[in-house]
Amino acid sequence: MTDPPERGPVHRDFRPSTKAVLGAQVVVANVVGAAIVLGLAGWLLPTQSLVGDVEGVLSRNLWAFGIYLLAAGVVGLTWGFLWVRVPRAPADDAGEDAWRRHRRLARRAVLSAPLRITVVQAVPWVVATVLFTVLNALSSATVAVTVGCVVGLGGAATVAVVYRLSELTLRGEVARVLAEDPPTRIGVLPAVAARSLSAWVLGTGVPLLGIALAAAASLLFRDYYTVTRLGVVVLVLAVVALAVGFLLTALTSTSLATPVMNVRRAMRRVRDGELNARVDVTDTTELGMLQAGFNEMAGGLRERDQLRELFGRHVGEEVARAALAGRLDLGGEVREVAVLFVDLVGSTEMAFDRPPHEVVTVLNAFFAEVVDVVEGHGGWINKFEGDAALAVFGAPDDTDDPAAAALAAARALADRLEGRDPAGIAVSAGPAVAGNIGDARRYEYTVIGDPVNEAARLCDVAKGLPGRVAASDAAIRRAGDREAGQWVQVDVLRLRGRHRATHVHSPRARTVAVEEDRAELRA
Repeated sequence: MTDPPERGPVHRDFRPSTKAVLGAQVVVANVVGAAIVLGLAGWLLPTQSLVGDVEGVLSRNLWAFGIYLLAAGVVGLTWGFLWVRVPRAPADDAGEDAWRRHRRLARRAVLSAPLRITVVQAVPWVVATVLFTVLNALSSATVAVTVGCVVGLGGAATVAVVYRLSELTLRGEVARVLAEDPPTRIGVLPAVAARSLSAWVLGTGVPLLGIALAAAASLLFRDYYTVTRLGVVVLVLAVVALAVGFLLTALTSTSLATPVMNVRRAMRRVRDGELNARVDVTDTTELGMLQAGFNEMAGGLRERDQLRELFGRHVGEEVARAALAGRLDLGGEVREVAVLFVDLVGSTEMAFDRPPHEVVTVLNAFFAEVVDVVEGHGGWINKFEGDAALAVFGAPDDTDDPAAAALAAARALADRLEGRDPAGIAVSAGPAVAGNIGDARRYEYTVIGDPVNEAARLCDVAKGLPGRVAASDAAIRRAGDREAGQWVQVDVLRLRGRHRATHVHSPRARTVAVEEDRAELRA
């Protein structure tokens, strides 16, 4: 069945396999508990010595035990399957109020299932305690009190075990509901502390109370408790106490430790960079809030990572990191930077001759090469301008030799684009204002100054040079000797909009190769 999207999720009934496991757990736990109670009350404790008609009393109790066990099993299972179920979803054309009510009732049914199962098991044990106390009161008040205490204590331990088993079995169903509506607050009592305390009370306190009652009975009825019988009674009760205490403690520790371990494993995955990690919310206590809190934290980290990635794509990784670290304010500072400007040749004609999607494909492939080379040399792309890109070296983070890095990137980019995408590449360097320009509500980190203007003008000159790469003397002077030696001056000219002449340099290897080709042609 498809959930109506406008009405939210439809909580389905428990899976058949879950019902089968719950039924088996309830039956086995109660049969074992009843058998232990029968053995203790009928043969281990000296109840037979306190009545005259032993055979009649024992036969009456055995018949009552068998009939009641069968009837309680049938009634308990029927009542449990009818009460512990999720109500059916309303019709598709039902109103929003009906669907809202269904989701509320279904959620309550799933989350309260362990408690309802406990009630279903506790009621027959309470009735059994009263029934067998009254039944044996006809023979002996002492026997009635003894049997009543044994049945009551045995029922408490059995119900506690069933409750813990049902909690663990229903975790998958609870996780399905809480995934859509996680817990948001803690109850009046700290449930984790109450769970630990109840495990001690029911798993250790109740069996020890049984041993204490046996010891008290031996003091009151000295004639019926020999040393051997008292030793056997204490030994058997101690074994039962150890078994029940261990089982309840193991189930309780599992219910407490498993959610914490799941969160720890998920945190390790987040630490390793797997931000899509999440845990199932399987509890409505503080543990459930811990699980839900982790999922909320992981979701926030994913959103922050997505925003940082998107931010980094628009402004560059270096600027994004500086902004996230709070090191970028509205304004600017003067920095020594190197600027690389690259402009694709013939893009205007291409826009007329090719469909738009082909133009975009060509530009994206071209810019991918530019970004790869620039970032590989320690620079970042400040902006894309149509078919051109502006790369900056030395801002916002300091670079040892920004001019050398920019010149090396220009030579590498020319080699990468040779024979593929003809582009003019220009490099300049010098002091420029680097900072956020705009308004506090919307600003852009950029560089402004003479190096930017010179590189943009020089890019047009580069398109006419052999190799289409040009650098200003400002960049060559600021670069280290090793990188400066890779360049040679090829021209001196005054660029448009500038008052002083610019000494134009080109990569030495490309210039020498062109001169050799020209010499061969003249020869």
